[in-house]
Amino acid sequence: MNDFNLYTPTEIIFGRDTELKTGQTVRRHQASRVLVVCGGQSARRSGLLGRIERNLDEAGIAHTLLDGIHPNPLDDKVYEGIDLCRRHSIEMILAVGGGSAIDTAKAIAVGAPYDGDFWDFFAGTARAQTALPIGVVLTIPAAGSEGSGNSVITRRSGLLKLGIRYHRLLRPRFAIMNPELTFTLPPFQTACGIVDMMVHILERYFTNTAGVDLTDRLCEGLLTSIMAQADAVMTDPADYDARANIMLAGTLAHNGLCGVGREEDWATHYMEHELSALYDVAHGAGLAVMLPAWMTFVAPRNPGRLAQLGRRVFGISPSLDATAAAQQTTLEMKRFFGRLGMPANFADIGADPADIDTLVSKLHTNKGETVGFYCRLDRAATREIFTIAAHQ
Repeated sequence: MNDFNLYTPTEIIFGRDTELKTGQTVRRHQASRVLVVCGGQSARRSGLLGRIERNLDEAGIAHTLLDGIHPNPLDDKVYEGIDLCRRHSIEMILAVGGGSAIDTAKAIAVGAPYDGDFWDFFAGTARAQTALPIGVVLTIPAAGSEGSGNSVITRRSGLLKLGIRYHRLLRPRFAIMNPELTFTLPPFQTACGIVDMMVHILERYFTNTAGVDLTDRLCEGLLTSIMAQADAVMTDPADYDARANIMLAGTLAHNGLCGVGREEDWATHYMEHELSALYDVAHGAGLAVMLPAWMTFVAPRNPGRLAQLGRRVFGISPSLDATAAAQQTTLEMKRFFGRLGMPANFADIGADPADIDTLVSKLHTNKGETVGFYCRLDRAATREIFTIAAHQ
């Protein structure tokens, strides 16, 4: 096990009607002027946004709204939010929604106090030193951004999808999580969220670091629970306990706990970011295409972790050798994603195999000549993985 620091300061306020504690929670965190960041019209149509706004009013919290956040959040809304923060002397960003709203809130939070272009942080030409505090009312369990210091934003110019990670600056101060708010999520959106949180776990699970049995078991337990609850929630979308377990799993998948003491991979995410930047595909749907392709490539080259996953999570026979078990694990993962109704290849997400060279070029321009750690992937390797994804 490697040395590590773990910092998880986010207060989790979990349960029914917890969104009605928003105002008092903001006040307790010593903010009196907030920017509310949310997505399209669903929060307003459902009445959630109105309840939160009234709750803020009752607590004496002044609030400004920034809505219309895109599912793959774009830089133009970040610039708009930064301007609102400066004009209204905003003291806290309150994200209402899922990963897109929260990631946008985080980018605004580091951009508002900064004299330059917030994109400097995403491009790696500057390092953030301060940020506005962030709070969350979570409505879509998927990205885990409510408990992480990460943010991913797409720049319209050049369709660059890049991320930042500031554990101490950007972890939300609090996350209000009411599973009932997820009852009306469409099945496709629910399934995308399940895939996203599973891959967050697997990016940490696929490691070459030895001596990490404890976090192996944490990862495996989370995956096993997510898959069981996925079947329940897809059958009955209003199953409170299934929704609650899925919601909490999304947070635990990405708050850093599963990755402590181990080298992480993240190649699948980096490849998917190029897909969703180019085609605006839902992130979970893109991951459902890219993860099995990555596993297919890796299985004969470094089968150990894939075989262990298959034996412990999918019940694959211990009599199979490592390579055969790894290949069977890949097949079982494809079957599970298929059961969720997830896409399987480029055709299913509207991607064109003719763009593979563009995807490879952008990936390595953004992330370097090799990506990933479980298997180091050069341009030839990522081209092969994209090709597998196109035709599997």
